[in-house]
Amino acid sequence: MMLDAFSQPYSDIGNAMLGQNAQLVTPSGFAGQIGTLGSDSAPYVRLMTEDFSALSGADLADIAHFMCVLHGRHPGVIDQAATKTADDAAREWLVQATGGFAAERAFLTKLTVAAGPISGVSLDDQSNSAVLGQRKALEMLSQSDRSGCAIGAAIALVTDWHHIRYILEQIALRVGVEARSSILPSVEKTADLNDRLAQTPALERALNFGAEQLLNQHRGLWQLLEARRNTRLSR
Repeated sequence: MMLDAFSQPYSDIGNAMLGQNAQLVTPSGFAGQIGTLGSDSAPYVRLMTEDFSALSGADLADIAHFMCVLHGRHPGVIDQAATKTADDAAREWLVQATGGFAAERAFLTKLTVAAGPISGVSLDDQSNSAVLGQRKALEMLSQSDRSGCAIGAAIALVTDWHHIRYILEQIALRVGVEARSSILPSVEKTADLNDRLAQTPALERALNFGAEQLLNQHRGLWQLLEARRNTRLSR
């Protein structure tokens, strides 16, 4: 099943999460995507890096819970990509990434339990359903038969996770959970793999498409989390 047929549902979910004024940006190349769409560029993430102490316990619970909803289930994006990728250049990276993200899932679960339950921010709070929709979109993306899409999403996930990991470590400090060092492939190793796989224009487009869709979902999640925080602050 070709992923192009599902690109509109992905955009619809992203627009619903990001709001009417949001736009899906299509930067040139992998580095451009990470810089433009990566978690580090999200306003809520920038706020956290400037003053993490400003976040309440409810904010921490939100981040842990919804990140776990999106990426805490097995098989995930990287596991699915491993079944769709036959390129020898990717095998070693996929083995390390699969094992590394299994450890991240366990870490996420511990954080979610320690941070406590979330609470609704309105009578018709649809946040959980929205993130479940995002997870479904990522499942479809990572199961695409279009060569390069699934591994492109996995590469973007590992790269962006290095930024997300900092936030999770700060939550761990606040809730008393030990944060062991990540064993995911490094950003440099991951970028090198992306360059080696992008051997043809068609493959490069597929890699970039998979990465863009993954990063757009992350960005949408951060905007949802920020909106929930702002709703609580306005009460």
